[in-house]
This record gives sequence, C-alpha cells and structure tokens, in this order.
Amino acid sequence: MTEKEQKQIYENWLMQYRALVFKIVRAYANSMEDQDDLFQEISIQLWHSISSFKAESSPVTWIYRISLNTAIKWGRKANKHQHEPLDKVQHVLQEGSNPIDPRLDWLYAQIQQLDEIDRSLALLLLDDFSYKEMANILGISESYVGVKINRIKKQLISKLNTYNNHEI
Repeated sequence: MTEKEQKQIYENWLMQYRALVFKIVRAYANSMEDQDDLFQEISIQLWHSISSFKAESSPVTWIYRISLNTAIKWGRKANKHQHEPLDKVQHVLQEGSNPIDPRLDWLYAQIQQLDEIDRSLALLLLDDFSYKEMANILGISESYVGVKINRIKKQLISKLNTYNNHEI
C-alpha cells in the first residue's frame, strides 16, 4: 500500500466515523485536554492500523475495536491524568455546534462510571451494534454480552429513577 492510499483511507475513515470516535473519547476522557490527547492517540493508532486491516470485518467494527482498545489502554494510565467531574467541564468534545442536552450529559456521566467492558458495551449498544458484533469487537461471548447489557440497563434505569426523583 502506498502512503497516498493509506492517507486516503485514513481521511475517509476519520470523516465517516468521526462521531463514533468522539463518543468513545467523551466516554473515556473528562477534560478538554484529555479529550484532545485521547483523540490524537486514537488517530495515531488508526493510522498505524490501516496496513493491518484485512477487511475481514467492516471498517466500523475495526475502528471501534482500535478506538476502544486505545481508550482503555489510555485510561489505565490514570495516574497521569487528572480527572475533573463531568459537571465541572465547561465544554465537551462534540460534533457540530448543537446545544448540549442535559440528558445526554447525564448519560455520559453514568457511562463514565461503568467499568471498561460495561462502558464499551454501552457505547456499542448506543450505536446499534448486534450482540454478535459486540462480542467480536470485545472478544467475549455473545451470551455474556446479553447478560452484561441486561445488567447495565437495570443499573441505568435505577439511577435514572433516582435522578428523576431528585429532580421533582
């Protein structure tokens, strides 16, 4: 593959799947500086992964796998990152200039509190991946995906009910 072909693939992937990468960045990094760092790290990993992409899976599955693995690895360097509570971050990385919906902020705050696998599953679920696709991306069984998603939904519903009761 020539560098020109690699650059074309890279630019196409970033243009087409930018929102997907932004979701992952937002779920794994709080401050704007951390979000910028994580986005750059994912971008670098995507660039390097192009030559090993064999089209055995769809580009979106490949990009999700690279992005999630990079975000998880980046997040493990927790001592390096100083995290702020999400409600104190003035601006979050988002596509376009749409106003921030407080319900979306609440959802991302809850997703950030999940462990790595649950956080990844929540993001994949929001993007309508099938259980089979989720299992392939994360390297776990399809039945385990179902069990974990059921638990995540129950947990989020419980937190939502508590949140709504405090809002009344």
